[in-house]
Amino acid sequence: MSRFQMSAPTLADVAELAGVSRQTVSNAVNNPDLLRADTLARVQQAIDQLGYKPNRAARNLRTRSSQLIGLRMAPVQEGTASAVMDRFVHSLVESSREAGYHVLLFTSDDHTDPLAGYDDLLRSTAVDAFVVTDTYLGNPQAAWLRERRAPFVAFGRPWHDPDARHPWVDIDAAAGSALATQHLIDKGHSRIAWIGWKKDSLLGEERRSGWLRAMHEAELSTTGLASRVEDAVASGRSAAQVLLDEAKPTAFVCASDTLAVGVMHTLAERGLQAGDDIAVVGFDDSQVAQTVWPGLSSVRQPLEQAAVEVVKALEGLLATPSVVAKGVMLTPTLEIRGTSGPDRH
Repeated sequence: MSRFQMSAPTLADVAELAGVSRQTVSNAVNNPDLLRADTLARVQQAIDQLGYKPNRAARNLRTRSSQLIGLRMAPVQEGTASAVMDRFVHSLVESSREAGYHVLLFTSDDHTDPLAGYDDLLRSTAVDAFVVTDTYLGNPQAAWLRERRAPFVAFGRPWHDPDARHPWVDIDAAAGSALATQHLIDKGHSRIAWIGWKKDSLLGEERRSGWLRAMHEAELSTTGLASRVEDAVASGRSAAQVLLDEAKPTAFVCASDTLAVGVMHTLAERGLQAGDDIAVVGFDDSQVAQTVWPGLSSVRQPLEQAAVEVVKALEGLLATPSVVAKGVMLTPTLEIRGTSGPDRH
């Protein structure tokens, strides 16, 4: 066994194997542009052969960079069927790692304060930048971070400030609900009900607008076919009861899989089969949508791609802070399952 393999390889080991100085190895890791191409290739080959990993602590002291990205995690809401942020966080961690960063998750004892936790990390310079989520709630993180010149990228467009100069990535929610509604129209439905969130939810209104647009373009009436409720299974259940009794829809489009599951509960209570009797389409393509029988059709958001775009924006922001990044809007798709039901032409 080579002595290089007996313990964790050091910068000196790489220098000896590559036949260069320690400073050359340091340049290869931190300032590769300073080296000739053949020298850089020789050092990188030695790094790969030895499995050398730079000392993070030493590099952080030298560059005053933590290589950490802060992400505040809100508690999971009880009574809901969706945990789609897990997909986003997993992809964010992977994409950040490939870019040389790690994600630091944080929360706070005060879950009612959207700014809790940010100040501690800023004061301790524990992170290089933040990823801000839940922007559709009108939370004040973006303005607060801008005032302190703290780098951040938002997952969600700046609803209250369309001229905001910070980078953001979002998903076209209206396009998603329009896609779901058009899918049911193509199946022959004309009485398509909407169950969404309360009017103070900007994201809920965005999703509702897609249903409205698709219905109006097809010259179908929406009178009496919409309901706004809390995002909970029980709320979807009660809204479906009222709509079935008063509006007699043949299909439902819901702002979330949580509400769609509530609709399915009501249908089961009435001896009706989701899909065969009444079509149901949710939003978010949660694990519940993928596993509940007979399979819940649902709008799938490209959360993995959103995380990749967020990391790209972070890299650009940290490399050239003075450059104003543009927002990125992604388009969702529709996962068709049993609750879409048969064609009704």
